[in-house]
Amino acid sequence: MTSRLRGWIVAAITVVLLGGAVGYGVYAFNDYRARADAPSQADTAPAASKATGPRIVFRNTAAGDGYGLVASVPLDDPSGARTLTKLACDRVYATGQNEMCLHIDRGVLTSFNATLFDSAGKQMKSWPLPGIPSRTRISADSKLVAQTSFVTGSSYGTVGFSTQTTISQVNGVDYGNLEDFTFLVDGQKVTAADRNFWGVTFASDDNTFYATAASNNRTWLVRGNLRGRTLVAIHDAAECPSLSPDGTKVAYKKKVATEGGAAYWQLAVLDFGTGVETLLPTKGNVDDQAEWLNDSTLLYGQANEKAPGDSNVWSIPIDASAAPTLFIKHAWSPSVVR
Repeated sequence: MTSRLRGWIVAAITVVLLGGAVGYGVYAFNDYRARADAPSQADTAPAASKATGPRIVFRNTAAGDGYGLVASVPLDDPSGARTLTKLACDRVYATGQNEMCLHIDRGVLTSFNATLFDSAGKQMKSWPLPGIPSRTRISADSKLVAQTSFVTGSSYGTVGFSTQTTISQVNGVDYGNLEDFTFLVDGQKVTAADRNFWGVTFASDDNTFYATAASNNRTWLVRGNLRGRTLVAIHDAAECPSLSPDGTKVAYKKKVATEGGAAYWQLAVLDFGTGVETLLPTKGNVDDQAEWLNDSTLLYGQANEKAPGDSNVWSIPIDASAAPTLFIKHAWSPSVVR
């Protein structure tokens, strides 16, 4: 093959790939606009300043005006009218001091980014993402922030998917990609090329965190140490952990069966003190990082199978004593702000 012919082939491939990217961008943008241009399905509060006080912050998935925007409802009235902001996020997490927004910037060429805001809505930091946003968390004291995204083209349903997870100080240094930390299973270092990490949740000491690790078709709950830059496996088959407010338990999704060849997950809770794992009677496939409403109840988002692009937030007691209850209609990515 001559160098000139190779050049023509490379050019042709580039045109095809660019055309595909442009096509996806146009399709995604048009689909997003179609959802956002109709009257809203949900009751909204009159336009006002940014909501304050105890509340649930979430991504509004009600079709129509406000679709994809960050919204909130009072903590004591989750079914009440929602206050919408002007901020569009695909995944959001908030504390009393900060708000983290992972967003897909749709257009002819689509890009992926993460932006951290202060309580007044002022941008503090921004990071480019390598692909579709997945998870984000802020520590309870608002000093640390984590983000997970897929490397372009991947998803949790993709064989051999790839993620990137980073942790940063809100007002300081970036700790970087968790793939650069030392990962230990049963005291042995794991360096396999297929290792992935995602779904960070923070402890209260500004050094300890928990996350998911995966390699060779196995997953683990890992305990991370920021200063030591280590990740140690402490429990098998646990994904997207969420530490309880008192630090004594951790919730996560657990693969329990397969239906039609597709992965199937339920929520579970591990008590650190007793070592007992409780599988919760969630319905359908759960693909979310749970949020603690209080010491005895979890919140989680779940896709609405009858309405693509829509989702609902459910609540469930951690003792498996009751089935899930619809908590907020047309909502996704909940966080509790007190």
